[in-house]
Amino acid sequence: MRHVIIGAGPAGVIASETLRKLDPTADIKLIGDEPEPPYSRMALPYLLTDNINEAGTYLRKADQYFENENIHIVKDRVSSVASDTKTIKLDKGGEVAFDKLLIATGSHPVSPPIPGIDSKGVHSCWTMEDARNIIRLAQPGSDVVLMGAGFIGCIILEALAGRKVNLTVVEMENRMVPRMMNEESGNLIKKWCEAKGVKVYTSTKVTAVNGDSGKSSGGFFKKLFAGSSDSSSNRLAVELDNGTVIPADLVISATGVKSNVGFLDGSGVKTNLGVMVDDYLMTNVDGIYAAGDVAQAKDFSTGEYTVQAIQPTAADHARIAAANMTEGQEIISPGTINMNVLSTMGLISTSFGKWDGADGGQSGEIRDLDNYRYLCLQFADDVLVGANSLGMTNHIGILRGLIQSELHLGKWKDRLMNNPLLIHEAYLSATQGPMVQ
Repeated sequence: MRHVIIGAGPAGVIASETLRKLDPTADIKLIGDEPEPPYSRMALPYLLTDNINEAGTYLRKADQYFENENIHIVKDRVSSVASDTKTIKLDKGGEVAFDKLLIATGSHPVSPPIPGIDSKGVHSCWTMEDARNIIRLAQPGSDVVLMGAGFIGCIILEALAGRKVNLTVVEMENRMVPRMMNEESGNLIKKWCEAKGVKVYTSTKVTAVNGDSGKSSGGFFKKLFAGSSDSSSNRLAVELDNGTVIPADLVISATGVKSNVGFLDGSGVKTNLGVMVDDYLMTNVDGIYAAGDVAQAKDFSTGEYTVQAIQPTAADHARIAAANMTEGQEIISPGTINMNVLSTMGLISTSFGKWDGADGGQSGEIRDLDNYRYLCLQFADDVLVGANSLGMTNHIGILRGLIQSELHLGKWKDRLMNNPLLIHEAYLSATQGPMVQ
């Protein structure tokens, strides 16, 4: 059996390992388009803070790991897929034939269409090369503007703060991590960051990024950088829609991502927000599967098919898809829970499932704003369907377990509406009987 996996991130690596365990004699090719060994993008912030070196980002650390597992790494970009002939074309030339194909190409950063976004000194934080550029420019005392305060943006924020830069964050929504936290908890994160010396603009857009190459009018840069010892061409000016202009040595764009599906044009594989798959993670084309950030798959909480760009989902997809690519295996995905755990300058925030509430549902919340502690539980009847928390970590496993098991809480639901901190007692009662009254 010839298994080909496009994408050498976590989903691709886990799928290749799963295939090797289930099919020891299979031919397995893992195709990645970056020069480095397979690595984790989620580890790049740790590289920025010098907690690890580049090798520390590698998904598998052992020497010759993939060779020893008989997994053939191909460093190239796939330009097209021919479903009818079961072949893929590579940018460097040549074709690769497959019996079963897994698309695990992940996503790519998307920058807003504003003037100057392609200027020198503007970077994403997505690849190893991006990280190298950020390390070079984000020196202690340098001025850095971070566009976007979503999940990825806040991970980068913590790394930049560790580099002791003068940091300004600009977020167009009315709070930080708006697709993970509600307004109250998202603005508590903002307050936390500001107390630690980070300037945060919410409900604000960047309208332009200007360099001192003559694109600005009327001596703009001479005025902006008057008295500065570094008014070189590397300096930027970031214009906001509130009229503020911020000087910067580095601008990082973290304003969103999109699934990598362009190479599938003409392949016959259906795409929408990502690659559309069924409950077996298979596409509309027999023998072709998808996993991870690129897969538009079932959400456990909603039953809808959407893209969840989080690593736990990538891992779950990879194992299920790889099993179904193997002869004699058939596993149905129950859907994955949208779950995020984030540290923002040491403040831990979490979201699970329908954190923003179910239609016709109820919620209970408790807050200690002075100490940055917040917990909100969302219910559908007497079932916990979602949660937000801030500054609290001892309940994380319990929240996921209750949501995923869809346990009926009975009388504990009303108790939790009044005091969400009783979640541990409710879990024990729901899983072990009425031992806690």
